[in-house]
This record gives sequence, C-alpha cells and structure tokens, in this order.
Amino acid sequence: MVNDKMCIGVDQDKKTKNDRLMVRVGKLPYEELLYKQGSRPMDFTGKAMRGFLFIDPEGFDNDEDLDFWVTKALEFNHMILKASR
Repeated sequence: MVNDKMCIGVDQDKKTKNDRLMVRVGKLPYEELLYKQGSRPMDFTGKAMRGFLFIDPEGFDNDEDLDFWVTKALEFNHMILKASR
C-alpha cells in the first residue's frame, strides 16, 4: 500500500507454488505491459482485472526487472494521488 492505495505486493501462485508480484499499473499502460516477460492479467476470480498484473518470477528475477515493476507501480500510484488533489 502506498498513499492508502494498492500498489505492489507478493503472493503465491496456487498452481505452481511460485511467488509472483501483483502490480497495479493502471488501465492506460496495461495493454502494453502485458507483453513484458512474465506479465499476465491478474485474475483472482477468473476474470481479468484491467490495470492490475501478475508478474511471474521470470519477469522479476533480477534487480533491473524488479526495479522496472516497482517504478511502474509507483508511477501509477503518484498519478492517482495527483488526480485526487
């Protein structure tokens, strides 16, 4: 949570037992970011949640990739904070 909004987190894929990131990126960059390695729609209920992504380990297994996703989540968080003021 950042600024009282979901930003980024870690959970475990029930099928693979691998850790994965949950990243809130917003609806605008969502389609583009789906093509990044390890990225897929977040679908807790079986229906994709636009603006939210799961990132599998191959998408954040090095510092550069992890930094990329943290930055994307923080950029969106900052954008919605500015919009609410």
